[in-house]
Amino acid sequence: MEEVKIEKLDNQGRGICYFNNKITFVKNALPEEKVVIKLVKENKKYNEAVVEKIITKSPKRVDSLCPYFGICGGCELQNLNYNDTIDYKKDKLSVIMLKYANLSPEIKVITSSKNLEYRNKITLKVLNNKYGYYESSSHNFIEIEECLLAEKAINKFLKDIKYLNVKNGEVIIRSNYNNELLIWIKSKNKVKPYLDYLKKNHKIIGIVINDNLYYGDNSFIEIINHQLFVVSYDSFFQVNRHICSKLFKLVNEYIADNEIILDLYCGVGTLGINASLKVKKVYGIEIVKNAIVNAAMNAKINKRNNILHMLGDVKSELPKIKDQVNTIIVDPPRAGLDKSVVRTIMNFKPGKIIYISCDPMTLARDLKLLSKKYDLCDTYMLDMFPFTEHVECFCVLKLR
Repeated sequence: MEEVKIEKLDNQGRGICYFNNKITFVKNALPEEKVVIKLVKENKKYNEAVVEKIITKSPKRVDSLCPYFGICGGCELQNLNYNDTIDYKKDKLSVIMLKYANLSPEIKVITSSKNLEYRNKITLKVLNNKYGYYESSSHNFIEIEECLLAEKAINKFLKDIKYLNVKNGEVIIRSNYNNELLIWIKSKNKVKPYLDYLKKNHKIIGIVINDNLYYGDNSFIEIINHQLFVVSYDSFFQVNRHICSKLFKLVNEYIADNEIILDLYCGVGTLGINASLKVKKVYGIEIVKNAIVNAAMNAKINKRNNILHMLGDVKSELPKIKDQVNTIIVDPPRAGLDKSVVRTIMNFKPGKIIYISCDPMTLARDLKLLSKKYDLCDTYMLDMFPFTEHVECFCVLKLR
């Protein structure tokens, strides 16, 4: 064990110090703190450590409300107040954009109206009939009884989760605007939930076991800004509906009447459907079959007849579109855009690209490529994931 001084936070919310002239990442440590650390992993280029004792405490440190903070890998920043987490995320985004994209945009911040009880989806590991999360950067199992980031309906269900009767595997729990639950169980063991008890005590819309419908429906309805969306158990949907509502409004600020737009990685069609009231035509592309089925249904539910949804990989489906496109909206997975997709997008020469990203690193990588033909005009940081190190970005690029 050694005494060190923490210099700053890294991109994962860990403290950074130097031990034996090697960079060392320390969980649950804040800048300017003097702490006693214990090394838990040594690599050629860096160390990983945990705090054994705080000698000099940062004035920004607060006591976490979560009993699992510092163990569970879910909420890295609960040792700061909410405003300080926003400052950290904004600085982090600025550094990444400059270092990896050579860009220094003015970053506009949109905070979350809820910073606890906002997640409408959680994924739990199950080990020997116990439910929990993995410890950060490891497979050490942490049993939990509640998650302060999850919506109330999910936490209420966690008190009775043992009645799912899962021995080993994974359980994904989703909740909607009406506190209804959609549950997806993945397990190699035989699973037989105690349905009578669960239905009596919770609003369970459906239970899916290993992609097979066990009870009810395999989807439920979500409502954002007075629009209805059918969401399947395996379809992507934003985890924070409060920020999702603000995201929809932001998209509409940057599209004009009578445009033709592409909605790439469209999921259940939310962004394209949201934009379709203003524009002439929308193309949506998505590789997940259930999601594209949802998207087509959602267009019908919301009475939008100017949307064409296409099932397939963006790389193969995008070149099939022959219209002159005005705006392309991309909201890719964390891995960002494939280089071939970037090339195809630039070949379309849309006047505007709206890039929505949950990973600043891959965003910066892609912006560097797009900057050959496009200027970054506006950058927003939306706090989709309060008290975690994760950042949602919204960038608007215009053709030179």
